[in-house]
Amino acid sequence: MYDFMLSDEERSWRDRAREFAKEQVEPEYLQAMDREEVRFPRELYESYARHGLLGLRFPKEYGGQGLSWVGDSAVQGEIGCLGMAAGCAFVMPSIVGEALHCFGTAEQKQRYLAPMLAGEKVAAEALTEPRGGSDFFGAASTARDMGDHFQLRGMKRFVVGAEGADFFLVYARTNLEEDAPSQERISALLVDRSDAVEVKYLYGLMGSRGGGTGRIVFRDVPVPKENLVGRLHGGAEVFHRMMIPERLTSAAPCMGIMNAALAVAMRYADRRIQFGRPIRKFQGVSFMIAEAITQLDACRAMVYQAARAVDVNAPNVRRIVSETKKFVTTAAWEVVNLAMQVTGGIGYTDVYPIERMVRDVRLAQIWTGTNEIMSAMVQHDYFEEVFGEREFYRDSELDAMHPDPSEKIFDDADMWRVYDQGK
Repeated sequence: MYDFMLSDEERSWRDRAREFAKEQVEPEYLQAMDREEVRFPRELYESYARHGLLGLRFPKEYGGQGLSWVGDSAVQGEIGCLGMAAGCAFVMPSIVGEALHCFGTAEQKQRYLAPMLAGEKVAAEALTEPRGGSDFFGAASTARDMGDHFQLRGMKRFVVGAEGADFFLVYARTNLEEDAPSQERISALLVDRSDAVEVKYLYGLMGSRGGGTGRIVFRDVPVPKENLVGRLHGGAEVFHRMMIPERLTSAAPCMGIMNAALAVAMRYADRRIQFGRPIRKFQGVSFMIAEAITQLDACRAMVYQAARAVDVNAPNVRRIVSETKKFVTTAAWEVVNLAMQVTGGIGYTDVYPIERMVRDVRLAQIWTGTNEIMSAMVQHDYFEEVFGEREFYRDSELDAMHPDPSEKIFDDADMWRVYDQGK
């Protein structure tokens, strides 16, 4: 299980999380979440905190354990078997905590980060707007400077944890100049729940139920100036840093769901008898299981590589975490579907949890930036990396049998230049 990639401390915390997932969460609780009888899993959230599992990578002075990103990702992989909504409640302190840890003031860390890791406060991140989607910097929510405070007005949707959050990390436009550069328009603000913050639990979700996903309306909410996170109009800096935990916490918990779905399918394949023998003995079934195993191992390698890249502050970390989110969430979708295929018709019923896993995992390819957005970022960053380092590598283009430059025509200007040179 990739123990050789973890230190003793990382394995210890991974094992504690595994024991928690095995012993501390009753199936009935997860079933109640899926039926939406639990609107937000605060009880589970507080249990995470009691067992010291929230925000493990943050400093001990705020309630963390100073664990590496690799160790934290391994822990997320164990919690992931509880499902996407339970996993979201677990990782939200890592996401919002990143903004506080990297950009927050000492006072903000004491007021928000420490109680969040202690399970006393629940945070939610308010990013997406009804018209915005992936156009983050086109946000229409505004926070007007009123002298001693900001006046926040706007809407956010698809806010995971909206139903249960005590405070929100909100991105709003503070630079209202029409020609303001996109990267200098937005600020990040900490907004406490109040009567002026209207939380509507609206969404009937296909999966990831019980996480309290809703729409929020901010009706001229006064926000103290001291709740500004980072510099004024510097929300882009906060956002880009938070994309690291956003994408890693999308990928790492998927390892848990994949592992759980595969375990169910393997037990089924070993016990289900057809034509006089267990179906695992048939090539068609055994090859599906082999494919799922391979995908899971590849995902573990990518998650640990990405986490290690963050630990050492690698220069290409944005590309690595983006491609990890893209690859792992796509692989998770394939694996849970393979598990359903192995279990056949009974896997399509709620006799087994695979149908819930399929519903849950589908969201992972959409949230925290769609996988298409991940592809756009990966290719953009890799072009810059390769062209920037081209001089250090062998020019394999010259290894062609006839590398005639006169035949390398890329546009009309090249065509006529080659023609004129030939004359």
